[in-house]
Amino acid sequence: MDSDNTIEINILTSLSQIAAEDWDACACPEAMQGGRPLDPFTTHRFLRALEQSGSVGTGTGWDPRYMVAELGGKVIAVAPLYAKSHSQGEYIFDHNWAHAYERAGGRYYPKLQIAVPFTPATGRRFLTRPGYEVAGMSALVQGAVQLASENGLSSLHATFCTEAEALAGAQMGLMHRVTQQYHWTNDGYADFDAFLASLSSRKRKAIRKERARAQDFGGTITTLTGDAIQPEHWDAFWVFYQDTGARKWGQPYLTRAFFDHVQQSLRDDVVLVMAERDGQYVAGALNFIGRDALFGRYWGCIEDHPCLHFEACYYQAIDLAIAEGLQRVEAGAQGDHKLARGYLPVQTHSLHWIADRGFARAVQNYLDAERNAVAEDIEILTAYGPFRKDRQEEQP
Repeated sequence: MDSDNTIEINILTSLSQIAAEDWDACACPEAMQGGRPLDPFTTHRFLRALEQSGSVGTGTGWDPRYMVAELGGKVIAVAPLYAKSHSQGEYIFDHNWAHAYERAGGRYYPKLQIAVPFTPATGRRFLTRPGYEVAGMSALVQGAVQLASENGLSSLHATFCTEAEALAGAQMGLMHRVTQQYHWTNDGYADFDAFLASLSSRKRKAIRKERARAQDFGGTITTLTGDAIQPEHWDAFWVFYQDTGARKWGQPYLTRAFFDHVQQSLRDDVVLVMAERDGQYVAGALNFIGRDALFGRYWGCIEDHPCLHFEACYYQAIDLAIAEGLQRVEAGAQGDHKLARGYLPVQTHSLHWIADRGFARAVQNYLDAERNAVAEDIEILTAYGPFRKDRQEEQP
């Protein structure tokens, strides 16, 4: 035990102010002796790439306020905390809360957000060194609430946290929100055909037709990771990403420099699926690799080809997960079309604190109703999933 049991909270404006080994000892202790982290997005190298590339920081609405908890001079917990001047790039939507708060005469922004920017992937948000899970999370929650309160901020949000964190946070007085995504689960499949065998005959035939149609686009599809990824691949992918960003968000969240940092320090954490036709890359999908999961992040193209999106984003990801023995594929936010392709709805979790007690009560009532609606939707959607009825009955 540490002789001094006083936990000190510090706020950092840059990850250059903390050693990577101290941050990662809390963010990914399972990888400290080698191997992949469970969550590649909370590693020092990923968050630092966002910062160094200018994807977060001045002018982005994501101003770093990283929290660091120390006990006896040792870092025992950290959290990726940001001061937000908008609600973009979060994927747990609170725009209606902001509008209602401001119509009532309040000022919703700035707010505090514990999150990985632009990344709707579940993972720990209260990052603790092993042995300090309870004390570390408690210190981070108390520190974040105190920071919001002392600065007169409207609210604090921790998005895409784990269910265990959500339940613990609720015990600490935070509000627990439940939403949903679509994930593919590896049921020990030997190969893609084994996965198809678990589907109904109609869905199995439909997927085979989609894959054949996608492969008939007149080019080749390659999967790249590590040193196989070269700068020219990022040049092409940046064009794809800009097109998708302009259509979905108005402007891309990530800067071009972010992909240069990925090439320098994160290329072993990523898988690029690239489609090439007549010597030119025409489409691509970017995935990040965790110890247990593959995380689909971005897709884009400069040519439209039938079913190529499904192949590059969903079926290639399933192929890779099976080959690598990964437990699941998280395909990002939204998208009911994923259901027919073997991605089933699952709960996602977040935590919220709102300074105004009256508004907090109204939000809590909304969350209670929303939780029931999400549970009902998941039950109905799962029943409409593509799996054979005998297999669906085996699902938990």
